[in-house]
Amino acid sequence: MQAGGRHYPDPMSDVVPPRVRAPRWEPLTVGIDIGGTKVLAAVVDPAGTVLEMDRRPTLGHDVKLVEDTIVDLVEGFATRHDVAAVGIGAAGFVDVTRTVVMFSPHLDWRREPLRARIAERVRLPVVVDNDANAAAIAETRFGAGRGHRFVLCVTLGAGIGGALVLDNRVYRGANGMAGEFGHMQVVPNGHRCECGNRGCWEQYASGNALVRDAREMVRAKAPMAHYLRDLVEGDPDRITGPMITQAARDGDPLSVELLTDVGAWLGTGLAGMAAAFDPSCIIVGGGVSDAGELLLDPVRQAFSRSLTGRGHRTEPVIAGAQLGPHAGMIGAADIARSAARRSRRGRRRAARRDTVGRRRLFAPATGEARPISRRTLRGG
Repeated sequence: MQAGGRHYPDPMSDVVPPRVRAPRWEPLTVGIDIGGTKVLAAVVDPAGTVLEMDRRPTLGHDVKLVEDTIVDLVEGFATRHDVAAVGIGAAGFVDVTRTVVMFSPHLDWRREPLRARIAERVRLPVVVDNDANAAAIAETRFGAGRGHRFVLCVTLGAGIGGALVLDNRVYRGANGMAGEFGHMQVVPNGHRCECGNRGCWEQYASGNALVRDAREMVRAKAPMAHYLRDLVEGDPDRITGPMITQAARDGDPLSVELLTDVGAWLGTGLAGMAAAFDPSCIIVGGGVSDAGELLLDPVRQAFSRSLTGRGHRTEPVIAGAQLGPHAGMIGAADIARSAARRSRRGRRRAARRDTVGRRRLFAPATGEARPISRRTLRGG
């Protein structure tokens, strides 16, 4: 650079140009959701779009048969899609390494090394997680929780499950078993729970609680129960959760009241969880959430009445889940995508180490050790 006949060094001559990063690898992956009666599987792209889906029944508690079904599904998808990894969402306790199913209520899995068994047969990276964790990841990234960093997901089925997502990462706890929200005790000496304790939250705010209370009203021949009693021809054991939801939509006062009671219990419990974790979004999913605003409106009212610091803090959004029964497999596929990237990075690092080793092995002997340059370490 010259100015006024004088030469000045170019001030930008020592500026190192920014390194151009290659676009992130976004492969297709397989997501599998294992339930008590079915195995649901899909090929999912990085945007959470299901490209192909298949459903198979789970016959009995045969572990080997379920594993064979998973392998058959993955191999079938692999013939039609370039899939890079497999994610499995399983009901039950999964260890913190996401490799072993410690216990499953639906299958005879007890300390089952599921990841190793499947990976050995499909020759792809495999990751295993709790089904509620997988669904929470899906809803956070692609569903009702999009745009939120701190998301609390609760799933209302026979009981209450869920997960806490912090910055797109599921909080798993020391042993990988966090998220069993339904077994917080809310009523000392209350209803007996299947876990062995009394007064668990899911005994008051779940599908089982909804059906139990409806059946009790019909058995007691309460005047308000005439609509439900007529629907089941006097047999209370025929009452189901979807039947109560439809009756509420049709205007049955008792069914509306039963959903309101469940919503009130749920909202009160969620307020306690919000005091502990301060989420910006709470997502309510599971079969009972099909009731929509018939459930969510009383949830929000009870939540606002019970929230610590109400009136002096921003309340979280409370929304229904958007991905429905597909959330588990979509989330499992997304978790598998991260595993595929880690596996690819590991292979590349190993290849670079092999390259450096070969160069050192065949370097000419000079009587002294040659330093390895940074370029060589980078594989350049």
